[in-house]
Amino acid sequence: MNWNTNEFVWLDWAVLAVGIIAIVIAIYRSIKKDKEKMKGADSQDYLFGKGEPWYIIGAAIFAANIGSEHLVGLAGTGAKDGVGMAHWEMQGWMILILGWLFVPFYQLLNNKMGKIITMPDFLKFRYTQRTGSWLSIITLIAYVLTKVSVTAFTGGIFFEYLLGLPFWYGAIGLIAITAVFTVFGGMKGVMTLSAIQTPILIIGSFLVLFLGLNMLGGGSIVEGWNQMMDACNKAHNGFGTTHMFHTNPDDPMYPQFPGYVVFLGASIIGFWYWCTDQHIVQRVLGQTKGEDNATVMKRARRGAIAAGYFKLLPVFMFLIPGMVAYALSLKTGSGIDMDINNSHDTDGAFAMMVKNILPAGIKGLVTIGFVCALVASLAAFFNSCATLFTEDFYKPMKKGMSESHYVFVGRIATVVVVLLGLAWMPIMMNMGNLYSYLQDIQSLIAPAMVAVFTLGIFSKRITPKAGEWGLIGGFLIGMLRLLTNVVTNSGKATMDGAFWEYTTWFWQTNWLIFEVWLLVFIIIAMFVISLFTPKPSAEQIEAITFTGSYKKSIRESWNAWDVVATLGVVALCAAFYIYFW
Repeated sequence: MNWNTNEFVWLDWAVLAVGIIAIVIAIYRSIKKDKEKMKGADSQDYLFGKGEPWYIIGAAIFAANIGSEHLVGLAGTGAKDGVGMAHWEMQGWMILILGWLFVPFYQLLNNKMGKIITMPDFLKFRYTQRTGSWLSIITLIAYVLTKVSVTAFTGGIFFEYLLGLPFWYGAIGLIAITAVFTVFGGMKGVMTLSAIQTPILIIGSFLVLFLGLNMLGGGSIVEGWNQMMDACNKAHNGFGTTHMFHTNPDDPMYPQFPGYVVFLGASIIGFWYWCTDQHIVQRVLGQTKGEDNATVMKRARRGAIAAGYFKLLPVFMFLIPGMVAYALSLKTGSGIDMDINNSHDTDGAFAMMVKNILPAGIKGLVTIGFVCALVASLAAFFNSCATLFTEDFYKPMKKGMSESHYVFVGRIATVVVVLLGLAWMPIMMNMGNLYSYLQDIQSLIAPAMVAVFTLGIFSKRITPKAGEWGLIGGFLIGMLRLLTNVVTNSGKATMDGAFWEYTTWFWQTNWLIFEVWLLVFIIIAMFVISLFTPKPSAEQIEAITFTGSYKKSIRESWNAWDVVATLGVVALCAAFYIYFW
């Protein structure tokens, strides 16, 4: 048998079949064991855990971050634009802000409210009930735009380029498999799948990287790296794709990433995601019963520092293999055929690397990790959709119904979100490279989140109504911009008529510059609204005020080693920026 075949052979199918059977058995045993273990546990034990060690917290944050957009989109943007999108991944330093700055505030709120808070809890307490409900609405809409549609698209692309399946068969098949898994596996099944996928993806991705460089360099990884850098430096009319910053207006990448504003735009999205998103924050602040503040903050901060180191990996796991795929596509006999101007082709870069680089058997193993990642990611969103709709909307309107009724309604809500996500996919597929599309959408959501959470915690002057209208208004402006993006092909189309002529500043402004100005507008609006609306209550202000004893707890929660480890993350991020400047 040819171990280096470029096809998915019988050995890969055998590995895939055995692997799936083993995973089903592992999930069944895990769920059964968990049901016995959870007898007598309260809901917070179930949802948040019980004081996990710092290294487990760090690993959990890393696993929560790795989604379908990395497996396909990050490699695709590496093939198309090189390290242009690395700003959104080289954000270990941003996780440090969560650990050092936000953890003390969140722990303070936990103490004041007598429970572990969720992000909607915080908005309802600091601002108004309506503000928290709108956060749930925004989250559901974001699932349609960035989760369901993106994950289904990812599955379709991967199976198309790896197995030759028609795109829609792979996309819809993935949703069907996930639906069955969600019904029988539940959240414990998602956690088990995540534990299985992480080591497989890390090992498999680095195998793709090193074997790809080895092939490119004719048996030398170092020579392969040099050839990759040389090929990518010649791309885009000689301006190259090995630069983090594109400051020359003649550079083909300048219209998308204009100069140094890219760092600010990426930081706004990163600040929202790493410091205020429930998906991440929940993993930092675990169950805290019977523990003092200093112990909780120490564990959470060190978990964030560990996650900062883990966050350095995805660029090398996915983005740089995309750059290797581009260089190999220029080499005769590599088996990789790619049109850099075709986003569908570039999004298939990782699947093409798996198919053409990995030996027989290993292809099947990495495919298992990929399928686990997609199903776990989509199943988690299915669970979240059902919970958000049922708890925040349906239960308050229809109180006293049976649990089976609420479960049924939650599933109907999930089906609606999935159908909307599938309906959105054809539009999404015409909006460029997957990872670029994802960050574009997030740039329209992040400014309102950043303004409302940051001012809500750090300013006592911001009123409840200011927070409410800052969130709602900022989000609606973002959705209006999204609508114009669809109509005008992200500002590239020529639009006739007085309306389009006088509103070019809105629909034609670069997406990163628009994001920055939207954030500035929301902040100013919130301060102005605060001048004319009732002040926050004494209880709301007290909840964000540090006492002397609490400040002492913060100081006792860190030592010199925490500072050294933090500086290590900053130094590694800085080294990456210097090398790819």
